Amino acid sequence: MSWSARILAKMGASELDVELSGQAGVLAIVGPNGAGKSSLLRAMMGAERAIQHARVSVGDVIWHDTEQAIDVPIEQRRIGYLPQHGGLFRHLSVLDNVAFGLAVSQRSLPRAERRARALQALEELGCAHLEGRRPRRLSGGETQRVALARALVVDPVMLMLDEPLAALDAITRRRVRELLADKIAALGRPCLWVTHDVRDVEALGARVCVLRGGRVTQVGALSELRASPSCEFVAEFVGA
Repeated sequence: MSWSARILAKMGASELDVELSGQAGVLAIVGPNGAGKSSLLRAMMGAERAIQHARVSVGDVIWHDTEQAIDVPIEQRRIGYLPQHGGLFRHLSVLDNVAFGLAVSQRSLPRAERRARALQALEELGCAHLEGRRPRRLSGGETQRVALARALVVDPVMLMLDEPLAALDAITRRRVRELLADKIAALGRPCLWVTHDVRDVEALGARVCVLRGGRVTQVGALSELRASPSCEFVAEFVGA
């Protein structure tokens, strides 16, 4: 499944001027702090409103086109989003957190079916036994597994992961990374993964997009970036 994005946005003193495209598989978004990595995800999701020009499409569906006055609501874009700290609702149980994604994107589904699908998603990630817990009683790894279940339960056309491993300890990070790699491969859909860790890129076999100052400065395989880094940041990131 192909995708493309052309986004021009001004957010306060920051600007985003990005043109990207890709296929199924992982594109790792890297860059220094303030480069616009999270802003790019928000703009593609439809959560960033300071957009001057945009055209975002996934497959044959146009999500956003300012020239044609197309702007599909975020809840209808079927995006599987996984933020750094999980983003779970503290007042809901684990099961209701996962079912929430379906409640927003597929409102016509009966509540019992939403909960059944949510439980199945938890079972597939080995955490169905957590269904009745509140997020405050979860470990970091459990939180990210539950958040991943919520992202996958909507059968997303695209995954967007914003530093999903940054808050985890080293052992848990490795385990969740392996889990994510397996699930992304099985899903066979496009995935944008914001990261500061070259080990994520290596484990996922991802292509890399380097952002600096809200603009793309280099795109390529890890081997290409190591052979010819475009700047000091890239050289340090890839260990060249």
